[in-house]
Amino acid sequence: MASVTAQAFTVSVLDRHESELVEAALAAVAARSPGDSTILQNLITELRSTSELLDRQRPLRRPTALGGEARDENTLIDHLCSLDGLSGDLALPLKATLSRTHLLTKINFLRGFVKATAALGDTPQAAKMTHDLREEVAQSIYTLLAEELFLALLRKPDVSKRTKQRAADQLITIWDDAALEIDDFAPLLESAWHARNRINTAYGTLLGATETFRLVTEDCSPEVLEFFGRDGMSADESAAFEEFLFNMTSEELATLRRAMQQQHVSAASPAWAAEVLQRQIEDLEHSHEIDPMALYRSYQRRQLAADFRLMSGAPGPRRTAEGYLMVYLLDQQ
Repeated sequence: MASVTAQAFTVSVLDRHESELVEAALAAVAARSPGDSTILQNLITELRSTSELLDRQRPLRRPTALGGEARDENTLIDHLCSLDGLSGDLALPLKATLSRTHLLTKINFLRGFVKATAALGDTPQAAKMTHDLREEVAQSIYTLLAEELFLALLRKPDVSKRTKQRAADQLITIWDDAALEIDDFAPLLESAWHARNRINTAYGTLLGATETFRLVTEDCSPEVLEFFGRDGMSADESAAFEEFLFNMTSEELATLRRAMQQQHVSAASPAWAAEVLQRQIEDLEHSHEIDPMALYRSYQRRQLAADFRLMSGAPGPRRTAEGYLMVYLLDQQ
């Protein structure tokens, strides 16, 4: 019965690959751990409920009016382009918030399946199932990251109005279609995050050559690498790409370089960097599986630093590496 219930649900909410994966995982967990199976069924119910609530919302591109004020996609784009970032979700349409809630619910749903299948035992079948589920979690987190990246661009005063209009238009498309994933609208970003999530940082002399080569070996799109290796790249773009390579802010990298000079350290290690910075380093050691949450934390740290520099006038990149890349891609449309 559990399998039939899941099948009827997943066909309408998840894509075909996700549906088949969830079906197989639910059956495997039910056979080994009925308690875990019950929890997974509850997660299915939660995702179904958020999906149904989202489906009841008016498409954002459909014209409407409130209080005698006409509203359509053009007025929404104008509104989004005026965001300063301090109002948070309160300045967004309800459907945008519900869309985000739905995506967060899906991420939680998939993480629950990862946890349950990882406890099935050390068998090739269970390991493959858990690996595939982790990949689905990663794709959903990349989708959430892309949405947050577009919102970050909207609050940047140094981004042109036309670029903001294109970012706002893309956000409306994402909010109106819960089935969209990052490979549907930003495959180059997915390529960059997919590759970065699979490499350790070597640190060494902090030049980034090893990390860049590792991105190549993990099939990062050549277009991404060409963009950050082109002639005439600005100092801020170079610094933002360094942040991306090392999972650190420019300020943290400056601290490490000063410490290397003062302590006569010729090659930095992750453990040494963690001691100097007095914080946990995500790249101390990768397991055989990816950790998309680590990538999410890296982006948030770099984005907060960029926003602070913009507000305080401090030196350094005003955008993340992903932000510079996305502006370039939007301007090519």
